[in-house]
Amino acid sequence: RLRVAVTDGRGRSRPAAGLSAWLSAAAPRSAVGEVAVALVGDRKMRDLNRQFRAIDKVTDVLSFPADAVPAGLRPAPTPFLGDVVIATGRAARQARDAGLSESQEWRRLALHGVLHLLGYDHEQDDGQMERLERRLRRRAGLPVD
Repeated sequence: RLRVAVTDGRGRSRPAAGLSAWLSAAAPRSAVGEVAVALVGDRKMRDLNRQFRAIDKVTDVLSFPADAVPAGLRPAPTPFLGDVVIATGRAARQARDAGLSESQEWRRLALHGVLHLLGYDHEQDDGQMERLERRLRRRAGLPVD
């Protein structure tokens, strides 16, 4: 299954209202391996978005898939899938606007990020990612828009 580490963006473990256990249970069965979720401030997220996407604004979540390693070169019993970064300030505002708690919004964003790590792309897939995300959110007890 999925193993999730939640940090503050500097690698320090951060308690996050059960986010790790929830995401592990809510992710699709194809999510096998390890994921790091970093909860960062809006300034840090803006810097990351500018650096990696050339967009100079805060976004709510970014996903950084792990580089593919050719089979046999680095045996890993538990593959590292990648990093998900969540902007806590932006998430707090979105939670308030949607009538959610911050932990619910973190969960929503973390699930969205994991789906990107698995290769889903809502900008090019004719709604496949959105349908899967809605189904997983419903099954895991999160409100669906």
